[in-house]
Amino acid sequence: MVTKFIIDTVARRIAGDIVWSRNPGNAMRKWREMFRVSQVEVSRNMGVSPSVISDYEKSRRTPGSMFIKRFVESLLSIDENRGWTMVKKLAKSMNIHLDSIEDMCEFEKPIHVTEFISLVKGKLLTSSDYGKIIYGYTVLDSIKTILSLTGNELYQIMGMTSERALIFTRVTAGRSPMVAVRTSPLKPAAVVLHGPRKVDELAIKLAELEKIPLILSLHRTVKDIIKSLRTICEKT
Repeated sequence: MVTKFIIDTVARRIAGDIVWSRNPGNAMRKWREMFRVSQVEVSRNMGVSPSVISDYEKSRRTPGSMFIKRFVESLLSIDENRGWTMVKKLAKSMNIHLDSIEDMCEFEKPIHVTEFISLVKGKLLTSSDYGKIIYGYTVLDSIKTILSLTGNELYQIMGMTSERALIFTRVTAGRSPMVAVRTSPLKPAAVVLHGPRKVDELAIKLAELEKIPLILSLHRTVKDIIKSLRTICEKT
């Protein structure tokens, strides 16, 4: 299954490679050829003439960030119509096919934790929100995360920054996720639990010790949480 998280991560990797390259035109051509897409196909998808793509690839023009974004989106759109063949290969090679991650997003503009609490329809369980600022979020299946989490995967879960909210789904009491956070060298800006009717007191105490706001999401389903978060994610 190709999730929004996988698509976004692959897209950022490709766009970053093009921007960071000494010759963006060569990088664009490399990725187009890797996806086995012709200049005509990508130009048609982007709504430009093939000569425009040729000019960029031959460095007669220098691509701006928005053009690179459209270029990458076109490659992904064409690959989607082919069954995500290339994206699946890239995801495997980049080790981002983590079953425990249900969704992930990096905010271009950070938001205050109070706004984040509203988005997840949350109830603050700690005595303070500690004035935290949220730069992104990761939605995690708590059972799969706790059973299979490794050091390398932890860094992927944290994304670009640890100043993010970790949202644990299918939680029974909340103790195990907070124990995992407590023992981890990387600390999130906030922890959200979804599932329990009552949160374990130890989980709250651990959150207080770490000065991490602990939030209970009252959304009915995990899909509802993701849908709500995506509204702000796509605006930032």
